[in-house]
Amino acid sequence: VAADGTFVESVPRLHRSIEKTLTMYAWGDERRYNSYSGYFRRIFGSRVQKLSVNAGFTCPNRDGAVGHNGCTFCRNDAFTPSYCSSEKSIRQQLLEGIEFHRNRYRSAEHYLAYFQSFSNTYSSLDRLKRLYAEVFEVPDVVGIIVGTRPDCVDEEKLDFFAELSQRHYVSIEYGIESCYDSTLRAINRGHDFAAAVRAVEMTAARGLSVGAHFILGLPGETQQMLVDQMALINAMPLTTLKFHQLQIFRGTSMAVQYAEHPEQFHFWSMEAYIDFVIDLLERMRPDVVLERFASEAPPRFQAGPTWGLVRNEQLWSRFERRLAERDTYQGKFY
Repeated sequence: VAADGTFVESVPRLHRSIEKTLTMYAWGDERRYNSYSGYFRRIFGSRVQKLSVNAGFTCPNRDGAVGHNGCTFCRNDAFTPSYCSSEKSIRQQLLEGIEFHRNRYRSAEHYLAYFQSFSNTYSSLDRLKRLYAEVFEVPDVVGIIVGTRPDCVDEEKLDFFAELSQRHYVSIEYGIESCYDSTLRAINRGHDFAAAVRAVEMTAARGLSVGAHFILGLPGETQQMLVDQMALINAMPLTTLKFHQLQIFRGTSMAVQYAEHPEQFHFWSMEAYIDFVIDLLERMRPDVVLERFASEAPPRFQAGPTWGLVRNEQLWSRFERRLAERDTYQGKFY
């Protein structure tokens, strides 16, 4: 308050400034969001690199258990690194991945095996035990990230991962894609949102790190629906969160749908998308780690609008610059 009795700084504005400072202090870095790299520095004290692994799993939405044609958007090879092949052993894929990343990112001291392709809990418990034991035969691999579907876990499998987490870092990452059952039916997902909530809660109850993946821009979903679903996302006990903008891949059912009914689809420019994700970030629970907010598959896979050849680090740089321009941060309106 100034000498003449007028307010120099409003209490709400001062409160927001203090809250932002304390939140960033808790994150352990100066970014305006709870970053994935900061999360691992807090755990391991140094940089950690993920290594994608293809263990040869399939999916209940492809082998007939749930369906045969998969999700309408899915083309797995669009985002699988070239060194990943189920014809190679887990050990060979990891060693090749370590060699690749040591040449490119010399600061990495630890590695995580990221089981990315298809549903990596969709097998017998005995096979899962043998498979994941092989990972830790490779030096410097300190943990696993297991990508899967909410309908591909049960109590026994989660108990196994919980026991493994007593010795190693373990994270279970669920493809949820949308909080709206109408959307999940339209994309032939094969499970409802309630299944996702159950899986996340079962996983978190065992003290495991739990991640979720959502696609922004699926047909039939408005921007307001995506803003509204943040309340449902915040209500789940998630550790990490990924957002990806919708991409249309050649050879998928969605590519046919797009060719026949392009009016059903909405695509953002890169700048508009970054602004929209920041709108979501402002409503995101502050303790959730933002792992990704966008992705870009190689042009040869694309059947819809793209942003051209843009690298992941360029996207993050634009994202962080826009956060500073807006003087905003994760959880501002949570």
